Amino acid sequence: MIPAESIRRVAVIGAGTIGASWTAWFLSRGLEVVASDPSPGAPDLIRRMVEGAWPILQQLGATPDADPARWRFEPDPAKAVQGAHFVQESAPERYEVKQPLLRAISAGLPAEVVIASSSSGLLASRLSEGTAHPGRIVIGHPFNPPHLIPLVEVVGGGTATEDAVQAAVAFYRAIGKHPIILRKEVPGHLANRLQAALWREAVHLVAEGVATVADVDAAISEGPGLRWALMGPHATFHLAGGEGGYEHFMRHLMPAVTSWWPSLGEPKLTPDLQRALVQGVAEETEGKPIPDLAAARDAALARLLAARRG
Repeated sequence: MIPAESIRRVAVIGAGTIGASWTAWFLSRGLEVVASDPSPGAPDLIRRMVEGAWPILQQLGATPDADPARWRFEPDPAKAVQGAHFVQESAPERYEVKQPLLRAISAGLPAEVVIASSSSGLLASRLSEGTAHPGRIVIGHPFNPPHLIPLVEVVGGGTATEDAVQAAVAFYRAIGKHPIILRKEVPGHLANRLQAALWREAVHLVAEGVATVADVDAAISEGPGLRWALMGPHATFHLAGGEGGYEHFMRHLMPAVTSWWPSLGEPKLTPDLQRALVQGVAEETEGKPIPDLAAARDAALARLLAARRG
């Protein structure tokens, strides 16, 4: 596999919101990008994403050789990957879209070029079916927005070689990401499964009339979410055990926590409940436009990331 330090050109295949965000991050790390997407509006989306994200990326420490103009658009994905040292695929989340696309772009690529899919929940073993050199196809799932959130989940799924997995990890780490490896593939990978479990209970509590949508959200953003920005659930409960740590937590607090598990909900997202959730979020956000909310979130994320580094 191509060593991380030798990767200078990345092909971004699928340049929607995720692909455009990846493009901004790659450019900020001094890389050259060739992007491809069937949408005629894709080049404009990339341009707007890069221009909008660049001030924050500079604050976060763009490399001295970073150039927001060092990208070009190639509509044909097979041509876009020619000469690429790494491929980040971010096409729509459907096997019937990703599988033929991966077959097309892998056909003409040298075996040492890793192809990473941004898929948020599909299985690497299925995505690689019928491709040339399936052992180099991995999941490289970012968390939205990729140009800000450090996490990247890397999954080989039993079909990718260990060399490909480690090459992807080394590349992501070299460009300032925090890659984690899943040793076993599961639908939704890791972070989305944790997120889905929490959302399921958040929906259940609204459905049961325990709290409003706004108060459920506040219970996280004004409470444990602040701790989770610093450490995960295991380390958090390690501290909850006081000087005895996680072992003390298991002995003294775990029985109470696990006694709640049987009452955790499995809500049915009926049309009425969906409308109630949508209305609740509209009230919580006071009807502010999505771009304004996203801009405020991104600015706050940048400050949080800077504070964490400090």
